[in-house]
Amino acid sequence: MLHRVAHRGYSAVAPENTLPAFAAAVRAGATFVEFDVRVTADGVPVVIHDRTVDRTTSGHGRVWELRHDEIAGLDAGSWFGPEFAGLRVPTLAETLDLLLPAAAELLVEIKSPATLAEVKTIVDQLAERDLLGRTVLQSFDPDVVRKCREVAPEVRRGLLLFRFDAETSSLAAETGAIFCNPPVDDVLGGPAVMAELSAAGIGVMPWTPNDMSQWPALVEAGVSGLITDCVGELTGWSRAHP
Repeated sequence: MLHRVAHRGYSAVAPENTLPAFAAAVRAGATFVEFDVRVTADGVPVVIHDRTVDRTTSGHGRVWELRHDEIAGLDAGSWFGPEFAGLRVPTLAETLDLLLPAAAELLVEIKSPATLAEVKTIVDQLAERDLLGRTVLQSFDPDVVRKCREVAPEVRRGLLLFRFDAETSSLAAETGAIFCNPPVDDVLGGPAVMAELSAAGIGVMPWTPNDMSQWPALVEAGVSGLITDCVGELTGWSRAHP
């Protein structure tokens, strides 16, 4: 089965990394809901992509230098559209509570910097809700992936990449990743690395193929799933191309 991964939720129809985007992803048939986690200055895991709050909220500053109450007061919806004015940056706890009843699995990207204690806090919130078995923890930072292994060796891991290179397969194996997730162009232009990863039993889910015309070639290249903003469209396409 081709995994249908909702990138930051169904972010084509609602502001990325918000509760409405996650609810829409579930309704649209996502098999994985992907989101990003950072930890505030006072130790609260929140769901936001960028290092700063500037792009997607009404505020300014680095996430790890702001307290949760400062971030909680920001408008995280108006940038996307007036109908989302007043939307807030969700905590990890709020996100997990929303997704708990859903069938979709969770693809949780832990952003760096992340200390071992912060990774443990994130894992503990998943464990409290019995969600570890439904979760893949991933990061662009191999050291964060290693911290995930140290804290919860039983939880599936993914290694995000900015590009394929000669070390890709060995690094994925060394970190114990079951997924290795690069940009679209590297999948389409890297058949040798794709073959190495496939031989090692490591799945590939590229980011972020929003152009439907690329989907057949990516499937032909052997991907395990697609991490896309357009998960509803991918669900429809997948059903038409079983």
